[in-house]
Amino acid sequence: MAALQFQLQHTDAQSKARAGEITTDHGTIQTPIFMPVGTVGSVKSLTVEQLKSEVKAEIILGNTYHLYLRPGTEVLEAAGGLHQFNGWDKPILTDSGGYQVFSLAGNRKIKEEGVVFQSHIDGSKHLFTPESVMDIQRSIGADIVMAFDECPPYPSDYNYAKKSMELTHRWLDRCITHFNNTPDKYGYTQNLFPIVQGGTYKDLRTASSQFMANANLTGCAIGGLSVGEPEEMMYEFTQLCCEELPIQKPRYLMGVGTPWNILECIALGVDMFDCVMPTRNGRNAMLFTSKGVINIDNKKWEKDFSPLDDGIDCHISNYYSKAYLRHLMKAKEITGLTLASVHNLAFYLWLVKEARKHILAGDFVSWKNELVPVLKTRL
Repeated sequence: MAALQFQLQHTDAQSKARAGEITTDHGTIQTPIFMPVGTVGSVKSLTVEQLKSEVKAEIILGNTYHLYLRPGTEVLEAAGGLHQFNGWDKPILTDSGGYQVFSLAGNRKIKEEGVVFQSHIDGSKHLFTPESVMDIQRSIGADIVMAFDECPPYPSDYNYAKKSMELTHRWLDRCITHFNNTPDKYGYTQNLFPIVQGGTYKDLRTASSQFMANANLTGCAIGGLSVGEPEEMMYEFTQLCCEELPIQKPRYLMGVGTPWNILECIALGVDMFDCVMPTRNGRNAMLFTSKGVINIDNKKWEKDFSPLDDGIDCHISNYYSKAYLRHLMKAKEITGLTLASVHNLAFYLWLVKEARKHILAGDFVSWKNELVPVLKTRL
């Protein structure tokens, strides 16, 4: 089968925003795109059918760290890979687990070989190396797999950020060598993306972006942002990375963000996004809508029988009322978590698809500048 292809269809005249199409063996993805996060092989509280028909997702994420611990590679291989296991037949991207090792796992010890860490589930000890992470991702079988990186915390001093970046670069070389020496497991092509690091230091970010560009892989990710740094700094470093990365390859900004973060980063030249915010915040009663942000727990929605959002193309958002969802949340009814998550994800997918329409139409910047203040409004 064929390696990932990226066709750049249009670049906005007033910004760096791009419309494109990624082709994988599990189908095409129109960019810019938002990817729902399905950490343990499922997007929390949603079925595959809801992801397809309501959310209209084109690609979802799985996570190497979580899937390695549960259900494990033996089960995934016996199933024929994650696509067969969870029934999602469109593209999948797996994060390398680097971020989780650094944020979730206990007693981690970083050395040249890799990272020794304790499982957050039962405390058992494990070793992740660039080679083992490639093997795990081969077993999971995602269409796009990420290189194993170290994600330095924010803030990090210059020396730590530099050492961490250089380690990530050496690990990338090992990832590429091992990945190229191992076959695809399930009859379709997997594609490796590197991850730019370098903390919040311009010279390091520039050097890392150039290193990743020179690796000449099918796309590139920008990591280590949206980890607590100010919003303006995140934009500054996203712009800096995009300026160094190849024009003809997709750019993936990891872990970003709010709806307005996504629009601003599309304007800087990013093509792909993922974030737990729509699902996590949804489960905690925060709804993102085409008219602004709603805390559905608030009493003001108690007798508001208008739809969750009649401005987007989603049956659940158009059908169920704010009062009903508030009642479900207050009653701690599990259906409430599903409805809030479906709505928020459908809104995020609607947003990037609208952005694409306006990029192609040539009025993206004026549309974005008008919409961002609306999206930020607390209703």
